[in-house]
Amino acid sequence: MSSVNSTPSHPSAFILTGIPGMEAAHIWISLPFSGMYIITFFGNCIILYAVKIERSLHEPMYYFLSMLAATDLVLSTSVSPKMLAILWFNSREISFEACMVQTFFTLSFSFIESGVFLAMAIDRYVAICNPLRHSVILSNQVIIRLGLAILIRGLVLSIPDCFLLIRLPFCSNKVISFPYCGTGNVTKLACADFLINIVYGLAITILVVGFDVTFIALSYVMILRVAFRFPSRAARLKAFSTCSSHVCVILMFYMLALFTYLTNRFGHNLPLYVHVIVAIFYFLVPPMFNPIVYAMKTKQIRSHVLRMICFNRS
Repeated sequence: MSSVNSTPSHPSAFILTGIPGMEAAHIWISLPFSGMYIITFFGNCIILYAVKIERSLHEPMYYFLSMLAATDLVLSTSVSPKMLAILWFNSREISFEACMVQTFFTLSFSFIESGVFLAMAIDRYVAICNPLRHSVILSNQVIIRLGLAILIRGLVLSIPDCFLLIRLPFCSNKVISFPYCGTGNVTKLACADFLINIVYGLAITILVVGFDVTFIALSYVMILRVAFRFPSRAARLKAFSTCSSHVCVILMFYMLALFTYLTNRFGHNLPLYVHVIVAIFYFLVPPMFNPIVYAMKTKQIRSHVLRMICFNRS
């Protein structure tokens, strides 16, 4: 690139663009997005509150569900408030430091969410394949260590990606064609070779997602093998019902992630606003979808939520 009109340095701020090409409809577009964030926020808070105060929910499955709810809150909150400020008030400027923080949180908590799904798959495997030793294998100490390992993995793998991004010089173009900062969005603005950024980002994504998806799939293969050996049809249906919520949220998360990647990789003929909306759905739909699915499919949580509603009305 020519350096005549550019100064290779860190800009004081970037400019986010909302939904490119649909600026006139920003207010209307914000309505479903704000509704999704409200459902996400209160739905996951209710899950956390229910698991905390209801002693019958102090089991490994619900501890992992609490981890998922907390991760969803952080992941959606790292993107939604700034995005809604852009859509409502045209507040498009974001400081370089805030942009880096947002990039770190979106990347690390995506990895953490994937790790939580793996932990939940392990829990379902132990509950169905070795139910008598479930509480021994997944004791409170084991759950705490597993949760810390998932958290540390997400943070440690994301830190080098952000340092690689910070070391890049940026030129005069400060406009990010998305309503949030992400590694791919920001890297494109650099006026230096960023091949190492691309290689590292792709490598850790394949490593983390590949590892998690492989062992999730293996756990469900073993669950199916055991479930089909159950003597009664009722026992098999109960086993499948126990796993149905987890399968639904896993499919939603990974399918949206895959669709986002395929859109960015091969959707060159698609309008830019399609890329942006698909990317936003990745951050908003799974965190909204997860508490709804678990509230509907898990009797203990559903009954507790109903008791809370009836108590407030009385």
